[in-house]
Amino acid sequence: MIKHRLLVAIAATLFSCAAFAQDKVVYHFGEGLAQATNGLRNIRNHLEVDPKAKIVVVAHAQGVDFLMTGAQDANKNPYNVTVEDLKSQGVTFEVCKITLRNRKLEEKQFIPEVTYTPSGVQRITQLQSREGYAYLKP
Repeated sequence: MIKHRLLVAIAATLFSCAAFAQDKVVYHFGEGLAQATNGLRNIRNHLEVDPKAKIVVVAHAQGVDFLMTGAQDANKNPYNVTVEDLKSQGVTFEVCKITLRNRKLEEKQFIPEVTYTPSGVQRITQLQSREGYAYLKP
């Protein structure tokens, strides 16, 4: 009887923890504006269903282009409006400093909503392996 109650208590605890767990997702952007357009739409849809999800966008290589001042999608819609909206919902946008160096870009060329990480690939690895983030590449 005691074992049964103990098992029920453990199961209830595990279930309640899972019910309150927050999804954590890293979105990997590395392929340019078309990927950014699709990825930002995916993030909006994600937050529509799960507004408490913790989302980090890590951009490197051509994936940083949508975060540059004045960047627009194929329909001439500015990306910064969407980024500002998503940031207000808790999404963070991180740009790889190795990409800046390799492409001879400067921080002043980017919108103010971004932060910088020493290495995009390393940051994605850290979020997945140490912090338990799921990985999505749109």
